[in-house]
Amino acid sequence: MIKEIKNLSSEELMKSVIQRVATGPELSKNISREEAKATMNSILNREVSDIRSAIFLIALRMKRETEDENLGVQDAMNENTSQISSALDDVINIADPYDGYTRNIPSSLYVLPLLAELGFPSFSQGVESVGPKYGCTHHKILKLAGLNVHLSDKEVCDRLENKKIGWGYIDQSIFAPKLFDLKDLRSEIIKRPVITTIEVLANPIRAKNTHFVTGYVHKPYPPIYLMLARNAGFDSSIVIRGTEGGVVPSLRQKVNAHFYLVKEKSDEVIEVEPDKDLNIKQKIRAVKIPDEFEKKTKLDKIEIKVDAIEIARESLKLGLDALSGTTGPMRDCIALSTSVMLQHVSRQSIVDCYKEVNDVLDSGAALKRFKEAL
Repeated sequence: MIKEIKNLSSEELMKSVIQRVATGPELSKNISREEAKATMNSILNREVSDIRSAIFLIALRMKRETEDENLGVQDAMNENTSQISSALDDVINIADPYDGYTRNIPSSLYVLPLLAELGFPSFSQGVESVGPKYGCTHHKILKLAGLNVHLSDKEVCDRLENKKIGWGYIDQSIFAPKLFDLKDLRSEIIKRPVITTIEVLANPIRAKNTHFVTGYVHKPYPPIYLMLARNAGFDSSIVIRGTEGGVVPSLRQKVNAHFYLVKEKSDEVIEVEPDKDLNIKQKIRAVKIPDEFEKKTKLDKIEIKVDAIEIARESLKLGLDALSGTTGPMRDCIALSTSVMLQHVSRQSIVDCYKEVNDVLDSGAALKRFKEAL
């Protein structure tokens, strides 16, 4: 099979693949891992037209990707992602949805300096804006705060190793420029292609133990993410059911988190009840967007639109308040999410983790780390 693929040009391979994956709901056929990898490489290297690339990505999603197809696409993306090594014992790589938040004020950014203060250097990855949501991202918030969001991987690594900082952000344009350059193509596709699932699993900075954290909404995704996390080389991974598919769980529902601690071991699940286990008493799931932020425009129907920059500004205000010790939904979101991650990497009880997290928030030490990075 590999020999046959090598004998085909990129255009010939794409034609062959499309003829099989785009034949309708009953007749579409699966392709091999090697074919998926070669096809994705041809897309990343812009060796085929955008039209054919879009047809392939849409057809794959409509057919529903197989395990081999997901792994093949990821193999190509891994090959086109730069990676550097750190001397640190542990690094936590946090990946919220690249397309950001539009229904809640995001809180996950402030987990980074908090984890760093707790002894686990952490960074997030992403882009400024991408579809389909074009929401508020870590990039937008940090840019508003005054951070250079285009630091090199070496500069981000240096910040992780800096005992006064210990956290950072790395943009996809830095560690995977070929993938980043597909943003216009992805805008034309509109719907989520397989790229959206896999790009969050980039592994640009490795340590002796590299831990991966992401979120999910739909029940089929945890085993897929954990399989892909193993293929990306993460030593451990946890996938948290979070609001808008992010890493921050609902304050009102049982937390479900799927994880592995050793790549060769089977997946496990932890459950946490915010009310019963941690005495978190909130009537809302996440930090609400102020009503005045919403703009209603009448097209074919009423549409509610929210400016991502306004969300970023509110997130920065509430986030810094929470890191200063102010109580409220923002602090609860940050504390709950951080506690689940800390339990995963430290193997302490969730109650002990929650106490440690709140002690740090009360001290203001995480706020100091946040400001030190700017």
